Amino acid sequence: MFQTLVDGMTSLTHWLYGLTVTIGLPSYALAIILLTILIKLVLFPLTHKQMTSMKRMAEIQPKIKEIQEKYKGKDPQKMQQKIMEVYKENNVNPMAGCLPILIQMPILIALYRSLLHIKFLDPQHAGFFWIKTLSAHDPYYILPVLAGITTYMQSKLTTSTTDQTQRMMLYMMPVFIAWISTTVPAGLVLYWVTFNILGYAQQILVNKQVEQIKEGAPSK
Repeated sequence: MFQTLVDGMTSLTHWLYGLTVTIGLPSYALAIILLTILIKLVLFPLTHKQMTSMKRMAEIQPKIKEIQEKYKGKDPQKMQQKIMEVYKENNVNPMAGCLPILIQMPILIALYRSLLHIKFLDPQHAGFFWIKTLSAHDPYYILPVLAGITTYMQSKLTTSTTDQTQRMMLYMMPVFIAWISTTVPAGLVLYWVTFNILGYAQQILVNKQVEQIKEGAPSK
């Protein structure tokens, strides 16, 4: 069943490549960028909800920390109750970010396996600037570095500076992503970088919308 998804990803990549040929810019790199945009559009409703929740979660972290410090070691049940009340008051679902990530995983794995075994219709169009073929690793590690930087940029927009764990993840996750990116096909890293750039732009839009809603909300 999963192989069907991999084959579908390969077919879609070839079709998008054919589209680049039609417009006079034959390139599998461009095809992967178009693929990323297409997937981003499909996931837009889910990621929009996720990003809104993450922004609001970052904003209420000081309140959450205050409750945790107040009830720490005294009344864990009361602490959880108070935290859930804060979530409800601010219309935040802490699990909202899970579904887009779960959906992304099979897409990433399918694209990874597709690029490992893909037979390019025209190998001359299988490269990307300094990269000879997108099914191989980036020899100069430029895309992995960009993967780490864009992961950091996007995470920075929703990371609470008051939470030590989130601050640690803000720096550790980009390093981990950059390292992983050195071990996978460059085409997959190009997908990740493009997805992050689109996500960064979307997160800025979401943050502005959340601020506008806050400014328009009646004061308590």
